[in-house]
Amino acid sequence: MKPTKNQLFKRQITLSEIGEVGQQKLQNAAVLVVGCGGLGSPIAVYLAASGIGKIHLVDFDTIDITNLHRQVFFSLEDVGQSKAAVLSEFIKKRAPFTEVNFTNKPITKDNVFELIENVDIIVDGTDSLPTKYLLNDACVIKKKPLVYGSLYKFDGYVATFNVLQKEGSYSTNLRDAFPKMATDIPNCEEAGTLNSIVGLIAKQQVNEVLKLVTGIGKPLTNELLIYNSLQNTQLKMKLKPTVLKDKIAKIFKTQTYVNAICNTQNEDWQISASALKEKLSDIKTSKDLEIIAVLNNLKLPFEVNQTIHINKFDAEKIKIDETKTYIMVCQRGLNSYRATERLKKKYPNLKVLNLTGGISSYGD
Repeated sequence: MKPTKNQLFKRQITLSEIGEVGQQKLQNAAVLVVGCGGLGSPIAVYLAASGIGKIHLVDFDTIDITNLHRQVFFSLEDVGQSKAAVLSEFIKKRAPFTEVNFTNKPITKDNVFELIENVDIIVDGTDSLPTKYLLNDACVIKKKPLVYGSLYKFDGYVATFNVLQKEGSYSTNLRDAFPKMATDIPNCEEAGTLNSIVGLIAKQQVNEVLKLVTGIGKPLTNELLIYNSLQNTQLKMKLKPTVLKDKIAKIFKTQTYVNAICNTQNEDWQISASALKEKLSDIKTSKDLEIIAVLNNLKLPFEVNQTIHINKFDAEKIKIDETKTYIMVCQRGLNSYRATERLKKKYPNLKVLNLTGGISSYGD
């Protein structure tokens, strides 16, 4: 079937606030969606369904079985495949007037300007604080609007940052709400999340993009919407511009945009991926290792001796063999470092090492 634009978008065009003119604005718009998980996947699909002309997806991750309860545009058959690639194909099958492509690697300080250069709006669908600040700072520097969304258990947060105002200034940005990157905020893998709040916040972000493109309604500028799904309550926190572009440009020059906790990790408690590979390849040294995974359902390139989720990691309850070297592993090396700290606190003389960068670095 090859529908016309008028057929596909009839119900939307019928809205007097949208009409043919508004629909053409959507067709002319280009949007970058960073993250293709719980937030990013519905954001991308709904934007495409609304008639956004160009969408570029960015995500380096693959689909895991634990994603499916909230990342509803993936199926069991997709497990193990690239999120960005699968999502791109899904969109192509149901949005014939949307040009979609993807980047199957992380967004970093080195490529962020290139990725945001040719789009009108950037949408943050990530669960990584460093990436959120990277996107924010790059958008401020390049004068690009950023639609922000984040989750914590039953709460969701939405805002539209860095929008050009009538008087020529720009609206507030992420650093006006949260000046410094927190080091103790768990992601959904650690804290858990309910699938309904993920969908609700994603739809709010879509709504912000549609308002920005068509020029209707009032975007969430200079305020942060906080929604609680258990109580069905929401509040808007007013924001004032305090962190200016010049200051953010200086921050960008020096900031690495890696998780802030990484900067405080004890180097003596680390083992690199290459060093661990070497130990595991030697039968003698591998027998001296006790490898503990601190997150469930990790895709591990090696066998572990036990799995103890970080939320249940109690050093008091772990039976210790002082002749062995304990290696803590997780996806990115953050939760495993927390486990390393707990073991070292309880057993100061025990040799405990954290796999630097986690499993994500092991295949490099």
